[in-house]
Amino acid sequence: MKGILVWLSRIGHCRGFGIQSPTDYWMVRYVINERWPYYQYDNIGRSDDWLTQKVGRLCFRLANWRQPKTAISTEYPDYINAGCRRCQMTTDSAVVEMEMAVVTTEKELERLLPKCGDESVLVIDRLYENRQLWKRLTEEPEATVMFDLYYCGIVLFNKKRTKKHYTINF
Repeated sequence: MKGILVWLSRIGHCRGFGIQSPTDYWMVRYVINERWPYYQYDNIGRSDDWLTQKVGRLCFRLANWRQPKTAISTEYPDYINAGCRRCQMTTDSAVVEMEMAVVTTEKELERLLPKCGDESVLVIDRLYENRQLWKRLTEEPEATVMFDLYYCGIVLFNKKRTKKHYTINF
C-alpha cells in the first residue's frame, strides 16, 4: 500500500516531465526509467526479490552507461559486472578515484566523498531509510546533480554543472 502512495505522490515526475536540461532528461528517460529489456536481464538476479532486482537493474544500466573501470558494491556486484565487463569490483581503500559505488551508510559515504571526481556516480541504496544521509549529501558542494528515486538516490559530481536536485517516479 505504501508503495502505491509513494508512486502516486510522484506521478508528476514520471519520464522526465519538467526537466529542462537535455542531459538530465536523457538520463531519466534512457538510464533511470528505461523500460526495454537489456541483453543481460535474463541472466542476472532471477532469485532476487523485486526491490533488489529493480535497484540492481538500475545499477546495471548505470554501469552500462558510465563504463567504470572500478566499482564498489557489496549488494549489486553481479549487476554492475554484467553492465560493464571490464569493471573491477574493489574495496574503497584500494581506489584512488571512485568511479561508481553503491553506499548504504554514512561511514561508507565519508570514506568515498574525498575520492569522487567529475566522472563519479554514487548510488545511495535504501534511500527511504537513509533520509539523513541524503540531506547531508544535498548540502555537499561537490554533489551537483542528484536524483531522488525514493528506493535509492543517484549523485553525479560534475563540477562544471550547476547544482540540481530531481525527484523522480522510479
